[in-house]
Amino acid sequence: MPGTFERKAHPYIAERSKAADTKEQVGINSKIATLVTGAVGTMWCAYAFAILALVALPSALKSGDPLAVVQWISQTFLQLVLLSVIIVGQNITSQASDKRAQMTYKDAEATFYEAQQIQDHLQAQDDAMSTLLDKLLKLEAASTQA
Repeated sequence: MPGTFERKAHPYIAERSKAADTKEQVGINSKIATLVTGAVGTMWCAYAFAILALVALPSALKSGDPLAVVQWISQTFLQLVLLSVIIVGQNITSQASDKRAQMTYKDAEATFYEAQQIQDHLQAQDDAMSTLLDKLLKLEAASTQA
């Protein structure tokens, strides 16, 4: 049939399907970093660091030097405890972001599926119209011969 539509898939579709098959290599340093971050990034670690920091507090207070107390607060307590608390906060934020990304991916996947259904429906209509056109042309040819 003249004017038949030919569907051309977007180049990204083939590229994306190839990328889905590859797995990212993770080295030993990445594994160690992930384990350490996982261990330090817990509230239990923050509590342990707070207890560890409190061990040095009496010494800072006994010195009577305000600078020693300020150093204990800034260099010992805050650095130890806030390190873990910040990582915990980032993990919570990351989980929320991952959930949003997963939902966006599922939305895109559903949209792609629906678009594919539309393409299939249009192809079925094109096929039906081609069949009708062929029949109409045969009828027209038969009526002109008669």
